[in-house]
Amino acid sequence: MFLPKSSGVAVPPGATVIDLSNATVLPGLIDAHVHLESRSDRFEDIWTFKTSPLAPAMVGVVHARRTLEAGFTTVRDVGSEPFLAADLRDLVDEGYFPGPRIVASGPCISITGGHCDLNHYPPNVRVDLYPQEHDFHVADGPDQIRHVIRAHVQHGVDVIKVAASGGVFSRGDTPGAPQFTYEELRVAVEEAHKLGRRVAAHAHGTQSIKDATRAGVDSIEHGTLIDDEGIRLMKERGTFLVGDIYNDDYILAHAEDLHIPKEYVDKERAIGQVQRDNWAKAMKAGVKIAFGTDAGVYPHGDNAKQFAWMVRLGLSPARAILSATAWAAELLDRQKDVGTVQAGRYADLIAVPGDPLKDIRVLERVPFVMKGGAIVKNELSANTSADSTAAPARSSSR
Repeated sequence: MFLPKSSGVAVPPGATVIDLSNATVLPGLIDAHVHLESRSDRFEDIWTFKTSPLAPAMVGVVHARRTLEAGFTTVRDVGSEPFLAADLRDLVDEGYFPGPRIVASGPCISITGGHCDLNHYPPNVRVDLYPQEHDFHVADGPDQIRHVIRAHVQHGVDVIKVAASGGVFSRGDTPGAPQFTYEELRVAVEEAHKLGRRVAAHAHGTQSIKDATRAGVDSIEHGTLIDDEGIRLMKERGTFLVGDIYNDDYILAHAEDLHIPKEYVDKERAIGQVQRDNWAKAMKAGVKIAFGTDAGVYPHGDNAKQFAWMVRLGLSPARAILSATAWAAELLDRQKDVGTVQAGRYADLIAVPGDPLKDIRVLERVPFVMKGGAIVKNELSANTSADSTAAPARSSSR
């Protein structure tokens, strides 16, 4: 129970009283675009060959805990090794190690030579763990797309991620260039929705944003070069925009010391501010916004640093918080479980000193985190055990 000690309310037997009267209590935060397996100090794709398939899984365990302790009790992992995010999800749900609730995709699905393929190596250099499935991430044409999506669902994913355009952190392509065709994207959406999975489309490019929106994807990731027509289409169709508008700061600040490839840095410099300007334009026009940061490009646990940029670009603090709570829960189709504080929802809560409606940056350091009624972190009260459970709360497994 969350009560001031002087409230006079009778405490049910067996309940633990947590006094948060000097803090602001909010729903647990949601980041709809993370990569828990990714390290923010390794940008060169040579690491694909220098590490074993087990290393990303061990890294993901560490990042899951950091993310949870930062106040993000739910995340959508939109691209991992096959099928690491789904395994992390299941192990977290079992209580085997701490982490946020994970809405898991499989590998990002790409055209041959596209944003999520391994490019500019000689043909004798390859990753052979799953050669018969192209690592579950390469598909060309409608038939291959249907097959790969079915394989993803076979292995337990919650959401399908496709690369509609080129990207920044991929060799030899251009962020604005279309990759999957409209017809291919339409088939991807048709197949995923038929199987009960939503679709997130990586789309920097103007045409790809419009093609993916017309095809019926549920969210546009990045949305960097969106134009007025794209904004109109997204607003009409209720498509969410998940814009990672913080990480430009980290990429450009650490380009040299982290040895980020020059090609990636040049692309980031070309589009970083453009993305922020267009995000603000889409937001002001009424496009649905969900909080998503591309965590893994910058250090996990710093997710809340994006809030300040959202407010700087014109979103009110209250709506910025909604983008990482109720609105993000709607995108993830988890609005019956998370994203709000009300009866029947999971007891996923955070508490911060001060008022985030006046200073959104107080969310950058969250001293109290509860997930499913269990205290994960409590730096507000020395009198409450970290193993305490508040009642009533729904089960933390889902």
